[in-house]
Amino acid sequence: MNEPAVIREILQLKTIAVVGLSDDPLKPSHYVSAYMQQHGFRILPVNPTLAAAGAEVLGERSYASLAELPVKPDVVNVFRLPKAIPAIVDEMLALGLKNLWVQQGIVNLEAAARAEQGGIRVVMDRCIMVEHRKSRS
Repeated sequence: MNEPAVIREILQLKTIAVVGLSDDPLKPSHYVSAYMQQHGFRILPVNPTLAAAGAEVLGERSYASLAELPVKPDVVNVFRLPKAIPAIVDEMLALGLKNLWVQQGIVNLEAAARAEQGGIRVVMDRCIMVEHRKSRS
């Protein structure tokens, strides 16, 4: 978990499903995703509440789950409470998704271990925007 080489490799991937993406520009999930989008990444919002309302975030349709996405994301970036991580790992394992990025301040070590045992590369308790900025300097 959190190996520098894995962080560098994940930051080369271009399609990011953002679980918990908010339509509120003041929330970290929104401004971090907007930054990544401005730097050439495709953002796929995963938020059941917004999906039910037919809402778009950052110009992309919202989806209720990873399984509903129209394309297989390269990375799943999570802005949810630690207790939500195990179900996200379950869905990733079922779908064959290989890269999990859990945002800064969010830790679930048991879920991370299960993900890694299932072949998922894990970055946890790191901000993808901060790491991207560091990689460009």
